[in-house]
Order: sequence, then structure tokens, then C-alpha cells
Amino acid sequence: MMSFLSLLLVGILFPALEAKQFTKCELSQVLKDMDGYGGVTLPEWICNIFHVSGYDTQTIVNNNGKTEYGLFQINNKLWCRDNQIQSRNICDISCDKFLDDDLTDDMICAKKILDSEGIDYWLPHKPLCSEKLEQWLC
Repeated sequence: MMSFLSLLLVGILFPALEAKQFTKCELSQVLKDMDGYGGVTLPEWICNIFHVSGYDTQTIVNNNGKTEYGLFQINNKLWCRDNQIQSRNICDISCDKFLDDDLTDDMICAKKILDSEGIDYWLPHKPLCSEKLEQWLC
């Protein structure tokens, strides 16, 4: 009984992140306002997100000394802060905010990245997401 109460208390004090595994069409609806931003079409965004995170908001990848978070794989070296490394934190946000199902902050930061670095920040874009985009439409 004591362990059940302890587990219940932990669940109340530390609620689970609301993660989401999107489908292509669900994600297209959520990201529709990004269509055309910076000259990037919605199918390009959908393709990039598929290749970097598989549409899973809880994707975390360790990559060359930095950690990348969420659907857009936003890294902790420049764009967000975590407890692993000193960050410039250009988006002024904790990296774990990119792991939930609210994509508002993810989209704001992705736009900042696009404005600063261009679409090729997302490595799959050039080889996989720059032509034959019909398959990424809903």
C-alpha cells in the first residue's frame, strides 16, 4: 500500500509530458500556418519532420556533443536550454518544452531557425525534401 501511495504521489507531483505521435495529416493541420513561411511549403516541413523525428514529439537525439529535441529536432547548443551544456538559448525556452503536444513554441523557434539558418538547418531537406513532394500532401 505504501508503494502505491508513493507512486501516486510521484504521478501527481511530476505529471507525464503530453507526448504525441502525429500522423502526416494531423501534423499538416497543426502546421498549416507555416505553409509558405520563408518560402518553405507545408509538404517540405512535413517531409523534414518525418525524416528527423518520425512525427514523434518525444524524439531526443544526441548528435556530435549536442542534444536535439522534439519534432523539429531543435538543439541545445544554440536554440534552447537544458542542464547538459551552456547554450545561447536564442529561442529563450527550455528544451523540454519541445517534447509535448503543444507545437506553438516549437513552431515559433523553428521560424527563428529558418530566418537565421535557412531550411538546410534540417539536413534531410536537400537530399530528401526538395522535390517530388506529392507524397507529403494530405
